[in-house]
Amino acid sequence: MSSGAEEPLPTPLVFRRAESVEDCRAAEAIQREAWGMTTTSPVPGSMMWAVHENGGLFLAAFSGSDMVGFSLSFLGREGDRLFQFSHMTAVRPTWQRRHVGLALKARQREEVLAMGIEELRWTFDPLQSRNAGLNVRRLAGSPDRYLPNYYGSMGDALNEGLESDRFHLVWRLRDPRVDERLKGHLPRPAEDEARLGRSEMVLETAVGPTGLRRPVAVRAPTSPAAALEIPVDLASVRKRDRGGGRRWREATREAFGRALASGYRVDDFAVVVVGSERRGFYFLERAPEAHAA
Repeated sequence: MSSGAEEPLPTPLVFRRAESVEDCRAAEAIQREAWGMTTTSPVPGSMMWAVHENGGLFLAAFSGSDMVGFSLSFLGREGDRLFQFSHMTAVRPTWQRRHVGLALKARQREEVLAMGIEELRWTFDPLQSRNAGLNVRRLAGSPDRYLPNYYGSMGDALNEGLESDRFHLVWRLRDPRVDERLKGHLPRPAEDEARLGRSEMVLETAVGPTGLRRPVAVRAPTSPAAALEIPVDLASVRKRDRGGGRRWREATREAFGRALASGYRVDDFAVVVVGSERRGFYFLERAPEAHAA
């Protein structure tokens, strides 16, 4: 989710499943653009087509005849529970900040439910506020695991030089909260400010010499409600603050690790204006069983 304003879609989009391998091959260019791939290769269209034809789902958004974004998922299993694992969702840079990703996920939900499956899962970078705003805020997904350096070294422009820590997220497709969030029923800014005010800070931050915030100290939360800060704009941090991305990665890895180990769960994410500064926070709640213990 963007830290800036989203623009409305200029024209209605058409969403449909892949109809041929050529649809999937068109998505290779979108991967290159969205992730800034120069030295790495996209997932081949032939592989995406095979996934789509064998229990997975390739879903694309079109403006006229032009593909502007897509989602690819495959069938996963944990014990006796089946789900679709959404390996990637990508939108052309010229179409980002226009709710295309949100619309793709909403349509993906419909398609997966039509398969008789009630759960989607995927991973995302906890430091990317746009992703947190989409996956946790707008979709009401539930991060349940923190995965350090999950994909190892990655060579694309978004990930190069930064260990690939990820949240594992579960999206329960029939959860009433999902319906509410997809309808746009979100907490008001005043509600987010009030929630932040009663939350214990897991990660202390301060403005550094570059004028950007830096993590200063990590503490294990003890109150029922907590908040954990991330940069509103990680790309700006990496560009303007030498070593800033690594500092945030290490500090938030420790902070999330302590919180999750203490029985907290991620409940929401919001960008909150504190003074005149826009700041991003995950809201954490202690699970009832942890509270009782």
